[in-house]
Amino acid sequence: MTIHRTASLWLAVAALAGATSARAAELAVETDFPGGSGVAEVDRKTNTVRLDPADHPGKGWRCWWYARLVGLTPGEAITLDVGEAPWATPKRAALSTDGGETWQQSEEGVAEGKRMRYTLAFDTETALVAWGPPFVPSDAGALVRELSEDSPDAESFVLCRTREGRDTPALRIGRTAGREGGADRPLVWVHARQHAWESGSSWVGKGFAEWAVSDAPAAVRLRERCEIVFVPIMDVDNAHRGAGGKNQEPQDHNRDWTDAPHWNAVAAAQKELRAAAEADRLAAYVDLHNPGAGSLFPYFYITPRELLGEPAADNLDRFLLLAKEEITGPLRFTGQTIASGQDYDPKAWTAISKNWVARLGTPAIAVTLETAWNAPASHTEGYLAVGRQLGKTLARYIEAGL
Repeated sequence: MTIHRTASLWLAVAALAGATSARAAELAVETDFPGGSGVAEVDRKTNTVRLDPADHPGKGWRCWWYARLVGLTPGEAITLDVGEAPWATPKRAALSTDGGETWQQSEEGVAEGKRMRYTLAFDTETALVAWGPPFVPSDAGALVRELSEDSPDAESFVLCRTREGRDTPALRIGRTAGREGGADRPLVWVHARQHAWESGSSWVGKGFAEWAVSDAPAAVRLRERCEIVFVPIMDVDNAHRGAGGKNQEPQDHNRDWTDAPHWNAVAAAQKELRAAAEADRLAAYVDLHNPGAGSLFPYFYITPRELLGEPAADNLDRFLLLAKEEITGPLRFTGQTIASGQDYDPKAWTAISKNWVARLGTPAIAVTLETAWNAPASHTEGYLAVGRQLGKTLARYIEAGL
């Protein structure tokens, strides 16, 4: 009897082990979709997925990862092990179990050397995991299309075709968008993702654009007074392939603002901004980015004040005061600014976009907003809130100045 019970117990354990092994054997990693990136190894014994960003030679930093996990056992814990620090190891991973419709944050991971390990469990057999909430070119196209369809004051357009033949979706907002009468009004220009891996900046831009076409009284007044242009992704090609983009060859998008730019999106943006400056109607330029891993609050890069004329310097100070009053959380602007002039980048500081705009010699503000990606509130709702608050800042700035 004892032998029989022992044998039965052994058979049950063996069956359970076999079932667990079969489940683990099904666990796989996919990255063959727009924005996907990762080189993966699956340890079936420990249910660990080791994931490193894919290498795209010449296409910028190797820091972005975005993968689909398939063959998950609902409720069973897995370990996601990513690297390397600091750029590829956020404290919290972005997770989706509905095909990317919504994104949540994981619990904080555990750092081990240059790697980060997250313990995850899903109630689905398939899940998406990413460095941050993805925002791919199809999301950009859908956003500008939906906002233009929903608002009579907005129209979608293509800023340019990329060097690889893809559209760069953009949105023009204003009471006379696409019709006669808008070309003499102040221009507010906001764009994101000169660095493809900085996906949070597109979410900030989304929050701004959705607010700008909303029924909020300040938004209505802003688009009555101004022409607003919003570009969700400047580096469309690298956002599509899942490459980092930062410091890519032959140069970084945000070091391409010269008299002979390499990237089509930069050339197209320069054309509109230069025309607005020459017509004395350029009011504001905001370049959206995500910063380094250690930055836990949004901040602005600015052009050194000694290089600005008096009206531009005064306008910058006024804008920053308003930003501190409006960008209050969950990701809060504390008032920190960093001047990025010759000391910041001796070789290429004049080719940084906001410096190029500032050197047009107008009273317009030209700033880079860096929204923290490694803070507890660095999720979609936190990013969208910063975008809305940026809109309120610009509305107050424009209203007080006109």
